[in-house]
Amino acid sequence: MPKKKHFSAGRVPLILFLCQMISALDVPLDSKLLGDLVQPPTITQQSPKDYIIDPRENIVIQCEAKGRPPPSFSWTRNGTHFDIDKDPLVTMKPGSGTLVINILSEGKAETYEGVYQCTARNERGAAISNNIVVRPSRSPLWTKERLEPITLRNGQSLVLPCRPPIGLPPAIIFWMDNSFQRLPQSERVSQGLNGDLYFSNVLPEDTREDYICYARFNHTQTIQQKQPISLKVISVDELNDTIAANLSDTEFYGAKPSKERPPTFLTPEGNESLKEELRGNVLSLECIAEGLPTPVIYWIKEDGTLPVNRTFYRNFKKTLQITQVSEADSGNYQCIAKNTLGAVHHTISVTVKAAPYWISAPQNLVLSPGENGTLICRANGNPKPRIGWLTNGVPVEIAPDDPSRKIDGDTIMFSNVQERSSAVYQCNASNEYGYLLANAFVNVLAEPPRILTSANILYQVIANRPALLDCAFFGSPLPTIEWFKGTKGRALHEDIYVLHDNGTLEIPVAQKDSAGTYTCVARNKLGMAKNEVHLEIKDPTRIIKQPEYAVVQRGSKVSFECKVKHDDTLIPTIMWLKDNGELPNDERFSVDKDHLVVTDVSDDDGGTYTCAANTTLDSVSASAGLRVVAPTPTPAPIYDVPNPPFDLELTNQLDKSVQLTWTPGDDNNSPITKFIIEYEDAMHEAGIWHHQAEVSGTQTTAQLTLSPYVNYSFRVMAENSIGRSVPSEASEQYLTKAAEPDQNPTSVEGIGTEPDNLVITWKPLNGFQSNGPGLQYKVSWRQKDGDDEWTSVVVANVSKYIVSGTPTFVPYLIKVQALNDVGFAPEPAAVMGHSGEDLPMVAPGNVRVNVVNSTLAEVHWDPVPLKSVRGHLQGYRIYYWKAQSSSKRNRRHIEKKILTFQGSKTHGMLPGLQPYSHYTLNVRVVNGKGEGPASTDRAFHTPEGVPSAPSSLKIVNPTLDSLTLEWDPPSHPNGVLTEYTLRYQPINSTHELGPLVDLKIPANKTRWTLKHLNFSTRYKFYFYAQTSVGSGSQITEEAITTVDEAMASRQVDIATQGWFIGLMCAVALLILILLIVCFIRRNKGGKYPVKEKEDAHADPEIQPMKEDDGTFGEYRSFESDAEDHKPLKKGSRTPSDRTVKKEDSDDSLVDYGEGVNGQFNEDGSFIGQYSGKKEKEPAEGNESSEAPSPVNAMNSFV
Repeated sequence: MPKKKHFSAGRVPLILFLCQMISALDVPLDSKLLGDLVQPPTITQQSPKDYIIDPRENIVIQCEAKGRPPPSFSWTRNGTHFDIDKDPLVTMKPGSGTLVINILSEGKAETYEGVYQCTARNERGAAISNNIVVRPSRSPLWTKERLEPITLRNGQSLVLPCRPPIGLPPAIIFWMDNSFQRLPQSERVSQGLNGDLYFSNVLPEDTREDYICYARFNHTQTIQQKQPISLKVISVDELNDTIAANLSDTEFYGAKPSKERPPTFLTPEGNESLKEELRGNVLSLECIAEGLPTPVIYWIKEDGTLPVNRTFYRNFKKTLQITQVSEADSGNYQCIAKNTLGAVHHTISVTVKAAPYWISAPQNLVLSPGENGTLICRANGNPKPRIGWLTNGVPVEIAPDDPSRKIDGDTIMFSNVQERSSAVYQCNASNEYGYLLANAFVNVLAEPPRILTSANILYQVIANRPALLDCAFFGSPLPTIEWFKGTKGRALHEDIYVLHDNGTLEIPVAQKDSAGTYTCVARNKLGMAKNEVHLEIKDPTRIIKQPEYAVVQRGSKVSFECKVKHDDTLIPTIMWLKDNGELPNDERFSVDKDHLVVTDVSDDDGGTYTCAANTTLDSVSASAGLRVVAPTPTPAPIYDVPNPPFDLELTNQLDKSVQLTWTPGDDNNSPITKFIIEYEDAMHEAGIWHHQAEVSGTQTTAQLTLSPYVNYSFRVMAENSIGRSVPSEASEQYLTKAAEPDQNPTSVEGIGTEPDNLVITWKPLNGFQSNGPGLQYKVSWRQKDGDDEWTSVVVANVSKYIVSGTPTFVPYLIKVQALNDVGFAPEPAAVMGHSGEDLPMVAPGNVRVNVVNSTLAEVHWDPVPLKSVRGHLQGYRIYYWKAQSSSKRNRRHIEKKILTFQGSKTHGMLPGLQPYSHYTLNVRVVNGKGEGPASTDRAFHTPEGVPSAPSSLKIVNPTLDSLTLEWDPPSHPNGVLTEYTLRYQPINSTHELGPLVDLKIPANKTRWTLKHLNFSTRYKFYFYAQTSVGSGSQITEEAITTVDEAMASRQVDIATQGWFIGLMCAVALLILILLIVCFIRRNKGGKYPVKEKEDAHADPEIQPMKEDDGTFGEYRSFESDAEDHKPLKKGSRTPSDRTVKKEDSDDSLVDYGEGVNGQFNEDGSFIGQYSGKKEKEPAEGNESSEAPSPVNAMNSFV
């Protein structure tokens, strides 16, 4: 991955240039650290190749160079040594190679014309400058000439020649009158590139006597003037008067008026011309025509389109300019001059040549003894430039031989260099249009590493931001850089850190634990150097309480709060801004620690207020708006949206504009801020309103821009601070005239649906965009890489056209142009599409499989040739399947799996494979149409893995001390089973696990009996299989051994014993006798003693009991009369101490039976089981005063 070159803000200014790459290494010329290092000369400044000087000033020819030791300078002039000591007018600046030629005191500039070249030399080599051609500027005068007055008929064409003198550099031409006012130019009258003034046809107002051509020479700041030219244009009537007065002397053949005529070209001449331009220059093509009426000029490129961002029209479209011209701009350009009587064409064949330009200029090399290196010099041009090499300014063919150097065309290879190999090499690339010269030195040094960054620099960084620690270095050979943290830390690696080529260590997200001391260590074979820097991590500055939006009344006070939290070691500066500027200088504004207070608020105080907190390391801000409203009157007025405008009127109705006027409605106590104008197109989209314009709330008139062929009606809405009004009534309708479309369809695409077609689609124009009736589309296409002409069809009411019979997947250029009954839209730009795709023809080759592990394999293949894809390459698809036995194949189809890899990838991973299995795969290429043929099948085998869990585990035949286990092998053994492992442990009655027992069982067993187990004990089993790779998943089961029969025989159920059954029968008989006695006693009319005692000694505490409390049922004696009707509660049992306990009123046999589960059914019958005895605790209140029942009788019996 390429390393980023990023420098922190704390970069020490000591560093002049770092040694990041061997191919571009320079020696930093810092006298304090590297004063003892040598470096060959390098030219740093020189005069331009074509150096035009002002003859009125001293001549200064620049040549500056650096090196160590400082280089000496010498010059050649016109190829021979230039001895400056022999010329008293020539001096060289101290410590520099720049020449100063003093021609102001004496001498002439012409004396020093010539070709100069500077050489900078020291003990390590010599660098040379470009050939500097020195020429003085020239601004010659016009030659004296007599210019005859010109007389023409109205409508004739005319060319006024300028023909300026040849100067250096060429003059700038313009036409003015005697008052130094520029002559007006237009489509009819214009100046050509050669300076001549062209009239397509003359008019009487062109008559004047001071047509003057001026030439301005910028280098000498002089202007030269041509003699004035006199022009007289006469009408037909004036001409007839002249003929009548001068029958014997006229230069006219007749007095006929000038008729209208089709265009002809004044320049260039003929039907064709040639133009050559150099790459990178501005290509200027010119066509000027005459005719009546005045012709209009159009430009096209015959075999392509004009570049959008580089094409400009000058001089009323008579000049076409293309900037930064390249070889792709070569071709035929056609200018068309057209008026109402016809058109004329001229073709200019443009050829773009190129002076040499760099593809790869040679770079300086710093090597250590014994190392290898390369100088590469690559340039291009038209024609192809020649590459020549020089060493220390001397052609290598005649330079001293160097055994470490080998030249191969544009490359010099160095091997096993030594100190004597140091030199400066020059690469010269030249053709007939120019040359390039580059110096590149080879400097052989043996230097141990040096750290150029100052020691113990302290870096401070905000937490969670990047930290950049510098380590500028130098050494030869190029040192390696390592970083360490702390005193005993390990080298830092790029899993967390980023190590840059320039030695900088980047911590992408610095945390608190990133703080500390970091050590940079530079090593090469000659030694080692290190340097320490320190990093501190600071807490970020945060605004924990932001200012809030406020709405206040005029004249009141408002306060904004801004609380800031920051690192304790940083001191923030809090600043308040209004609308991103300083606060007004007004005593009404006051700022304390956390607040901004504005008193006596005015309307001008409204806006956005920002709290900005800045430290030396970071800054934060928060903003809030202030809205100032008028004080609420008493009583408060009713604020509402405005009433709608009315009285809409259309005036000044033009083809593409109209003026709309309206009367505003009531603003309802909130000023109208703006009016919104909408329009309806009744012709194309009746009932749909669109936004047209917005104007200020103070305006009641709007000038509206209209589109052609639209039936407009308008409506207006008013808006204030409360909201927007309902729309006004619609204005009258206004239909604009039709015009040609001003735009073309968008979203033009060309995509084939079949191998032999091209489907061209576009987004059609809507009715509003059609600009007129009869909307159609001109669809044009041609092959992009062929020489075919454009093929076009015109269609209507569609957005698709299918071109049949196309080659398969060929790029096409496509254009869709709109037209209507008025004319065509502007020429559209061509877009590229493709004809239909077909299935790929070639299968991927050289398919290789690398098995990574038992479930993963990596597949590699060679890409197919792009031409064979016959479509857009979507990727490659791998089919793979597991080999099966013949019996399984007969039962079902082989299940194939598919993986698709997007794009041009040539490898992929197959996950989820079955271990210990045979697989087969093939690879196919995929395009938009489908898949290509499959590659040759490749088989591979996955290694063993761990098995799955056994398919089943059952425990059979339990006995007192043994259990038999039966199981089925794993459904996926994933290899050869080596053994089974059985682990088991007992579980006691509290579900605690006992000791674990391990048992190994041979792999060929499917049944195993465990002996010597405890009787009546639950066991938990863990069972799994193993291969040579390891253990598989386990299956678990639980089982219980059987009970001891001797002990079981002693545990007899009491409910089955005879004595118990007899006892229960006697109890039941006794209860029945007691019930019979109770009924007989009741029928005799006697009262229970209890009842009599209750009547005699009524308890006053029981009397107030309510009858309707719903707790007990009603009780009544058979002999009671109306006076003796005192209800008692059903089921109550009153104890002897005259208290009633509610919990004792619930009758149940649960407390009395021997079984713990005793209960009653709905019919009162007892159900339950005797499983043990339970002592009944004594309870009070067992006596009952209600009529006997079976249940109460049993309660009384106990």
